[in-house]
Amino acid sequence: MSGHFLHIDKLVMRFGGLTAVDNLSFVVEQGAIHGLIGPNGAGKTTTFNMISGFYRPTSGTVRLRDGVISGLPMHEVARRGVVRTFQHSTLFAELSVLDNVLVGTHMNFRPGIAAAIFGLDAEDRRGARARAEEALEFFGLLDFTGELAGELSHGHQRALGMAVAMAAQPDVILLDEPFTGMNPEETKRMMELMFKLRDSGITILLVEHDMHAIMGLCDRITVMSFGKLLAEGGPQEIRTHPDVIEAYLGGGRHVA
Repeated sequence: MSGHFLHIDKLVMRFGGLTAVDNLSFVVEQGAIHGLIGPNGAGKTTTFNMISGFYRPTSGTVRLRDGVISGLPMHEVARRGVVRTFQHSTLFAELSVLDNVLVGTHMNFRPGIAAAIFGLDAEDRRGARARAEEALEFFGLLDFTGELAGELSHGHQRALGMAVAMAAQPDVILLDEPFTGMNPEETKRMMELMFKLRDSGITILLVEHDMHAIMGLCDRITVMSFGKLLAEGGPQEIRTHPDVIEAYLGGGRHVA
C-alpha cells in the first residue's frame, strides 16, 4: 500500500430534518480492502451514495488522490476512477454476458454514429472487446460469454457485476453487500476473487453484513452507528472493540 488515496472528510447528509450521515471522516489506503460496516440504518449505503456521486453531500468532501469528486455526477466520478456495484443486480438480464461487460468499457470507448457508419471505430471496438474478454477471464466467466446474464447462477451474476465494473478500468471499486444471498461455497469463491482484484492493483471499499467475510478480507474496517464514526481499526481490534460489540449485539459477545 502506498499511502492515503480516498479521503472522506467531514461528510454530512441530511434529508429534511433527518441527518443520515453526521460529520463522517475516514481514509482508504491505496491497494487496500477496506470494510464499512454498522448496524442497519447506520448510514453506510448513504455514504456509498455520496462517494459514488449518486448523492451530493450536504457538506464535507470526498477526494480521490488530490482531486475533489464529491458533488460530481455519477458518470464523472466513474470516469475519474471510482466505480460502484449495487446490492441488487443491475445487469441487463436479456443481454449476453459479453454484452454486459462491453457496457463497462464505455468509460474508455464512446462509439459515435459517424464513426460507426464509416467504420472508423473498428480498432476501438476490438480494444473494448479485448478488455471485456480479459475481465471475463479474470473472473472465470469466459466460458459463459454467449449466455444470457439472467440465466447465470446467483454467484456468477455477482461475479459478472464485478467484471462489468473492472472493465471500466477503475482505481477504486465500491462493493455494496457483494455476499448477499450467497451460499458458503459462493462466498469463499467471491472472497478469492476480491483478493485477486486487490492484487491486480484495484482498491476495494465494501459495505457488507457478513462478518466472516469482512474479518477475513479487510485490511482495515470503519464502523458506523447512527450516521457517525463509531470505531476504526484492523479486524482483530474491531472484533473485540466494546463499542462495536455493544452496537451490534447489546454487549456480552464478540462480533465474529
